[in-house]
Amino acid sequence: MDAPASGTPEEEIERERSQISAALERIRRAPSLEDLEAEKVALLGRRGFLSEKLRALGALPPAERARVGARLNDHRADIEREISGRRLALKEEGRERRLRAAALDATLPGRGRRPGAVHPLSRAIDDIVRLFQARGFVPVDGPEIEDEEHNFTALNIPPEHPARAMHDTFYLPDGRLLRTHTSPVQIRALEEQGPPLRILAVGRVYRRDADVTHMPMFHQVEGLWVDDRVTFAGLKGLLTDVLRAFFARELPVRFRPSYFPFTEPSAEVDVGCVFCEGAGCRVCKGSGWLEVLGSGLVHPALYRRLGIDPERWSGLAFGLGVERLTMLRERVSDIRYFYDNDLRFLRSPGGESYVCD
Repeated sequence: MDAPASGTPEEEIERERSQISAALERIRRAPSLEDLEAEKVALLGRRGFLSEKLRALGALPPAERARVGARLNDHRADIEREISGRRLALKEEGRERRLRAAALDATLPGRGRRPGAVHPLSRAIDDIVRLFQARGFVPVDGPEIEDEEHNFTALNIPPEHPARAMHDTFYLPDGRLLRTHTSPVQIRALEEQGPPLRILAVGRVYRRDADVTHMPMFHQVEGLWVDDRVTFAGLKGLLTDVLRAFFARELPVRFRPSYFPFTEPSAEVDVGCVFCEGAGCRVCKGSGWLEVLGSGLVHPALYRRLGIDPERWSGLAFGLGVERLTMLRERVSDIRYFYDNDLRFLRSPGGESYVCD
């Protein structure tokens, strides 16, 4: 601001108004927040123009002091109002500049997109279905909410069987349940179509279980082949062929006697460990083998319950967990990775951070 000059009171007031008016104009035109702050300090700072005027009020007579003080306070209010308004305007202008700088020009060529990919479980299901379709199996579907008749009783699972317990099965208030396997789809197909048939039941199943290798919801693929010339030798040949094709290597395959209520004879199917090639490791617990699915010839009791002659018809059945096979093929250490929706894993499920040692 200009240095004070002597003169009549009227000239002094006019000079003061002129200086304030010029200062207000500079505030309105301040090009930046820094310039605006400099104007504020020059006017209202401790040694600012208006602050010096206000400090000089003490030397004036009381009557004049009130009149001059009111005038100076009006000037202060005008200055503060203009500073506040200009500050808001400068912030809005800065925001607009940033938005314009970041604006997307839709007429420019694209920057490219990362291609999508099929989920590892979906890819495994597609591979399994394709392999069995090539061998004459037809995919079928069925309800995920089942009754006890189709989920247990028709499969020769007695009322006292542990699988029916509340701690293993999700029961609904109306007495129905979330299916614990896709075997009910096979029963419904036999009821509706009767033999001969060759079907593949694919879908979600539900059990009360959750750890690094189990989830309350997972996927199963079960096959049923009923005809008048089905044998256990045919079952062994079919599953050995499919497992080697799925893992894309000549894995050793073995069948171990087992028990399932709906097959007789029954067998667990193992493959040579895909991690240690049979030498023994932590994953296979030193045995060199990994259990991958259950199988067997259809129990005659199932035929009789459905009114099918067990002397004429025989059948093979098998069931596998998709997550289990996918974990082995992709070398994944924790089933929960499949459901975490972590793109780093989904883009490379066998990545270094996810594999079994």
